[in-house]
Amino acid sequence: MSGFEHYGQELADLDHEIRRYAAICGVSLERRHEVDACLREEHADWADDKARQSLKGLLILRIKLEAEMIELGFTPTPLIPPPVVEA
Repeated sequence: MSGFEHYGQELADLDHEIRRYAAICGVSLERRHEVDACLREEHADWADDKARQSLKGLLILRIKLEAEMIELGFTPTPLIPPPVVEA
């Protein structure tokens, strides 16, 4: 997919687009079941929903990029950063 020197930027660019399309589609990235549904479920009306198709493709691309990074020993940054806990 890419050279190891570009993984950080590729993830950042991909995450930006994923967040944009998730907002357009009304998919909350914090709710895992909504992301899973976007990846798994095929709906009759989704064929005409280009934004949802784009979101699904971007999510699949991110999963493949993460797998490639892990295979090469890199740790991908999370799509959704963990919540900040104030002490």
